[in-house]
Amino acid sequence: MTYKEFLENKIDIAPLAGIDVDPSEINPVLKPHQRTSVLWALRGGRRGIFARFGLGKTAMQLEWCNQLQKHEGGQTLIVMPLNVMPEFRADAVNLLGMQEPPYCRTMAEVKASDAPIILTNYERVRDGDIDPHYFTAVSLDEAATLRSFGSKTYQEFMLKFKGVRYKLTNTATPSPNRYKELIHYAGFLEVMDTGQALTRFFKRDSTKANNLTLYPGREKEFWIWCASWGLFLQKPSDLGFSDAGYRLPPMNIRYHKLPSIERPDEFDPDGQMKLGHDAAMGLTDAAREKRDSIEIRAAECAAIVNESPDEHFVIWHDLEDERKALKKAIPDMVDIYGSMELETREKRVMDFAQGRTRLFGTKKSLSGSGCNFQRFCHRAIFMGIDYEFNDFIQAVHRIYRFLQDKPVIIDILYMDTESEILLALQRKWHQYDELSRKMEEIIKEYGLGSLALESLKRTIGCERVEITGKSYTAINNDCVEEIKNWPTDSIDLYVTSIPFGNHYEYSPSYNDFGHNPDDNAFFEQMDYLTPELLRTLKPGRVAAIHVKDRVQFGNVTGMGMPTIEPFHADCISHFIKHGFAYFGMITVVTDVVRENNQTYRLGWTEQCKDGTKMGVGCPEYILLFRKLPTDHSKGYADVRVTKSKEEYTRAQWQLDAHAFWRSSGDRPFGREDLEKVPTSKLQILYRKFSRENVYSYDEHVKLAESLDKDGRLPSTFMVVAPGSWDMTVWDDINRMKTLNTSQSQRRQQMHVCPLQIDIVERLINRYSNPGDLVADPFAGLFTVPYEAVKMGRVGKGVELNPDYFRDGVGYLEAADAQQNAPTLFDLLESMEGA
Repeated sequence: MTYKEFLENKIDIAPLAGIDVDPSEINPVLKPHQRTSVLWALRGGRRGIFARFGLGKTAMQLEWCNQLQKHEGGQTLIVMPLNVMPEFRADAVNLLGMQEPPYCRTMAEVKASDAPIILTNYERVRDGDIDPHYFTAVSLDEAATLRSFGSKTYQEFMLKFKGVRYKLTNTATPSPNRYKELIHYAGFLEVMDTGQALTRFFKRDSTKANNLTLYPGREKEFWIWCASWGLFLQKPSDLGFSDAGYRLPPMNIRYHKLPSIERPDEFDPDGQMKLGHDAAMGLTDAAREKRDSIEIRAAECAAIVNESPDEHFVIWHDLEDERKALKKAIPDMVDIYGSMELETREKRVMDFAQGRTRLFGTKKSLSGSGCNFQRFCHRAIFMGIDYEFNDFIQAVHRIYRFLQDKPVIIDILYMDTESEILLALQRKWHQYDELSRKMEEIIKEYGLGSLALESLKRTIGCERVEITGKSYTAINNDCVEEIKNWPTDSIDLYVTSIPFGNHYEYSPSYNDFGHNPDDNAFFEQMDYLTPELLRTLKPGRVAAIHVKDRVQFGNVTGMGMPTIEPFHADCISHFIKHGFAYFGMITVVTDVVRENNQTYRLGWTEQCKDGTKMGVGCPEYILLFRKLPTDHSKGYADVRVTKSKEEYTRAQWQLDAHAFWRSSGDRPFGREDLEKVPTSKLQILYRKFSRENVYSYDEHVKLAESLDKDGRLPSTFMVVAPGSWDMTVWDDINRMKTLNTSQSQRRQQMHVCPLQIDIVERLINRYSNPGDLVADPFAGLFTVPYEAVKMGRVGKGVELNPDYFRDGVGYLEAADAQQNAPTLFDLLESMEGA
C-alpha cells in the first residue's frame, strides 16, 4: 500500500450496513421527507435521525422497524420514555394502519407476543428485563433522555446494544455544545469508538478531566463525519421538498421578574453589610430561592391563567411542593405526578393533548419529551427557571412545533435574585439557535453524506514550506514525505516526542499521525517513517524518543477500572523491528496529584474505598536507540560525541551518574525545618531533602500529614514527591518550562503536548557535539531545533501544523540572531579585511 492510499483509508465515513428497499414499498401515508429519511436509514443500517420537533420521528421509526421486520424477520424493538407510548400506539394504528404494538416489561412477555414491533421503556432495558440482542432491529426514541440516568449508567446502557445488527437513534436537535452527546450516539451505532472520536475531534484541558472543546480547525470535518451517519433535518426543504404545513408560527417570550421575599441582612467577610442579596448563581442558592418563592410564583401563574380564561395552558413546574401550591392557586388545573398510576397518567396526558382539558400541570421530567400538545394549546407557563437548558427547550417544543397554527406565547417566571440563571438560559438558547442553523447548512451542503467523502479527501496533503536561517532549517510538511528526500547518514542526533498513538491530534489533516483509529494503525503509519529515520541517521548516532504510557478507562475497555497501555514497550518493539539498537530508557517523573486532576483515576477517596483497583502515576520515558556504527568491534560511532576531561571532570561525572546532590546550606535540614517552609518553596526543598537523606516512608507520611493539618498540602499538585538517586530517573524536569509559556504570553495557539526544554537540553548535551545537526521530525513549536541553535548546534525540524510552524520559526529566528550576533571583534576583523 502506498502512503497516499494509507492516508485515504483514514477517512471516516459511516459504512453502509443496511438493506436497499424499493421506495414503492414504503407506507404511502408518509410525507416525502419522511419517506426519504426512512430509506436513508434502512440503507445505512445504523443511523441517527435528528429531526426537528414535529417532523414525524414517531412514524419514521415505526416504518423503519416495519420494513426491517418484513425483510429480515424476527421482532423489532422501540425503546422510549413511558410518557410517549400513547403517541406511538396512536400513530401505528390511526396513521400507518399497523397492528397496535404492545408494551412489554419482560422477555417472557416479548416471547409470548407475535407482534412484529415491541415497545418498552428505558428502565426495562437498563435493569436487564429486556435483552436488545433478541431483536432484529432496535430504535431509541428521545435518546437524549438517557442523560438523566447519569454518565456511568449511560455508558453501561450503550454496551447492552453492542452487536445488534440494525440500530436507529432518534432525538430532536441536540443541546448547544453537547458534542459529547453526539459522540455517544456514534458509539451506540458502532460508527466509531467513543474514546477514539473524543481524541479525534476534541482538545483536552490538561488541568481538568472531561473539559473538552472542539478543535477549531476540525469543526467542519466533525460535522461532515456526523452527516455521514446522522440526518440533521430542520425542515422538509432541507431535502428538497415543500415546507407547506411545516412553517413555525411567531413565538412571544414574556419574562416575569418577581420580587424575592425579605431575608435577614447579609455581611461580607470583612463585616460590611451588603446593600442587596447576591444573585442565585450556584445550584444550592438556586434551590433555596425556588423553595422560598413557591407561593409568590404560584400566585403569578394563577394571575396569568385568569387573564385568558378561554385559552389552554400547560404549566411546567419541578418540585412536588410547587405542584401542590399550583393546585391550591388554580383548582381547575389537572395535574400528574410520578407516583400516579400509569394508566391514569396516560389518560390525563391524552385528554390535554386532544383538547378535553384546558389547564394541565406537569413536570419537565414527566412530559418534557415526546408529548405533542400543539393541536389545542399555544400557551405555556414556566413556574421557574434553572440551569437545565435541554429540559427547558424540550418543554418549549411541546407546543412550539410544526403543525402549530397559532402564535405561541411562553411566560417565564423568575425571581429578582435569579438574573444570572436567566442570562445563562438565554445564552444557551442563542447557542441552540446557532447550532440549528449550522445543522441546516450541513445537510444543504452535503445532502445525505454522498458529497462528504470527496470533501474530506481534499484535506490530505500539505503544501511544503521551507524557512532557512544561518543555524536552522524549518519545514512545514508531512515528515514522511519530507524525510524520504533527506540524504543518507546526514543527521547527527534525532530528539523527538512522537505522537502518543491516537491520544492527541495536532492538526486537522489526515497526514497527522495522531489521526488514527488505534495503535495498530498508528504504528502502521510509523512504518513509513521509522526506516527513513534509521537511513538518515549517521552510523553510531542516537535517536532519543520521548513517549508516555496511556491510561485506558474502564468504561471504554469494559473492565470497570483504569488500566495502562504499555505504549513505551510497543515503541521499543517497533524501533527494534526497523533495525535500531535499543540501549536504555530514562524515566521522567511526573506529578501524580496533577495527573489525578486530569484523569480522576488515582483519587484518594477511591483508594480508601478499595485499594486493589488503585495503580500508580504515569511517568514519561526517553527511549534511547542507536544506529549501529560501521565498525562493530568496539561500538564507537563513526563520528564520536567526545568531551574533554578538563571540561567534564571525573567529579562531575560521578555526581551526574548517581544524581546525589548535597545541599549548599550550612547544615542538612530535617522534617521539622520543612514544616516551616512556604508551600511555594516546598517542592524544590523536599526533593533535595529526599536525595540527601536515607529515605523513611513513615517520616515522609508524617510530613505530608503535618502539612495537610495546616492546610498546606495542595490538592492540585504534589509538593513532597520523593527525589531520585538514579541517573536514569529524572525528577527535576520543570514541566512548565516549555515554549507554551511564550505562546501563552503572546496569546498564540498552545501546543497540546509540549516537550520540556530541560529534557531537550540534557539530551543534546549528552549525545551531540557542537556544530552537529540535530533534527526533530515532529517539531511542534520547534523546541528541539531552538535549543540546538542556542547550544551551538544546527537545528532542523519538520512540522505539519502551519500555526505551530509559523510560531516555531519565530523562536528559531530569535535564537539564530542571538547566537550569530556580530561582536566588536567581528566588526574590527571585517574593517581590517576591507
